[in-house]
Amino acid sequence: MLFDLSLVALILAVSNVAFRRFDPDKPLWRRLLKSVFTLAISAAISQYFGRTGVLIAIGIALLLLIYVHAIWLPRHGINGWTAEPRDKYYALRGWSPPNP
Repeated sequence: MLFDLSLVALILAVSNVAFRRFDPDKPLWRRLLKSVFTLAISAAISQYFGRTGVLIAIGIALLLLIYVHAIWLPRHGINGWTAEPRDKYYALRGWSPPNP
């Protein structure tokens, strides 16, 4: 279980650092809560289904991520890799545009 949780924690840490610019106003407590919740779910999956279950869960999450970025965002006129144009991305998220 320790290896499984370490793998999930590594993925969370890298993604929080790498993709913070796409959601810069999210408070730290929400990021931490998301990480704790994800690790708890991963621990439960690891306990009941083992490493294979955790790897399958990571694979399913990856498939959902690919769907959103490769299909759903482009259908809404947003580049799934760069989140451009920013005004459409912000409108889709329900945010007000940033001040230039």
